[in-house]
Amino acid sequence: MSEENHSFSVAIMALPDVTGSTLYGIYDLFSSVGRDWGLLMDGVPGESRIDPKIVAAERRPYTVANGLVIQPEISFEDSQQPDIVCVPDILVAPGERLGTKYDRERLWVRERLESGATIATACSGALLLAEEGLLDGLEATTHWAYCNAFRRDYPCVTLHPNRALVATGEGQRIVMAGGGTSWQDLVLYLIARFVGVEEAMQVAKLYLINWHDIGQQPFAALARTLKSEDTVIAKCQEWVALNYESHSPVSAMAELSGLAERSFNRRFAKATGMTPLEYVHTLRLEEAKHLLERTEAPIEGIAQDVGYEDASFFSRLFRREVALTPAQYRRRFGALRQTLEAGAPEKRRSEKR
Repeated sequence: MSEENHSFSVAIMALPDVTGSTLYGIYDLFSSVGRDWGLLMDGVPGESRIDPKIVAAERRPYTVANGLVIQPEISFEDSQQPDIVCVPDILVAPGERLGTKYDRERLWVRERLESGATIATACSGALLLAEEGLLDGLEATTHWAYCNAFRRDYPCVTLHPNRALVATGEGQRIVMAGGGTSWQDLVLYLIARFVGVEEAMQVAKLYLINWHDIGQQPFAALARTLKSEDTVIAKCQEWVALNYESHSPVSAMAELSGLAERSFNRRFAKATGMTPLEYVHTLRLEEAKHLLERTEAPIEGIAQDVGYEDASFFSRLFRREVALTPAQYRRRFGALRQTLEAGAPEKRRSEKR
């Protein structure tokens, strides 16, 4: 094989907590490179440019998080040094530490990184690297639902929760995708980096993949049910969840807590990972997103409904935090919701009964 047609090897790690769609989706996109474009355009498959293998600590069947049985192709012991190691998502609850559960996997990833491989993670797969200390002093991203716990558990890592993709470390050999289907961005990035931009574009066209250029911000939501273990702060969270639109909710929470303002602010931030004002803004913007998706109410009216007298300030804040203007958000997600609801008439009829 010529240098131009050099084949790259990818080890995709199978873990009991992985979801099958992510693991096999990554596998399929890598397998397509150089092969499928010619098949669909000219009827003749090309030569594969990437050789993916499903790798695990042991070469035995695994029943993974969504019940699918996966058969690894090779074990750690029998594998050769790959060009790329991919760690797919790990379906654990936010804040649940991996502990010693994946010690063998963590050590194997460390050894591969130190031997020159590029390490790529999808979604919560970044937890494996963080638990091993491989992200200390570096930038990172992960699924938005894990960000608050991630900051608490790994304070030496600079987390970018709004970015769909982060490349970091020596030679940028650690690459992380954020949440959901951003693993597609991850694979396209790696194809472009190792094989070429044209090949990455071909895969994107074949699979109708749109780059997540707006990041995770428009999709992120505050997990309101995750109350703090601090009972005083939890009481404030419960109150503000029902009264976020009030005139001075931060002052009201401080008064409710019975703490001095400085002590309340410090304790609230420690318990939630946000300042009280950031928390209020998050609740208000979450409700604004809800209203933009489900109603045709004017943006000025929505701003007032969620607690902002100045509609211009609301729009600037919304764009800063969500990466879309309110009008852009409504077009993107309101239209999506309408399309989905139009396709579910039976559910709507049952709800009216």
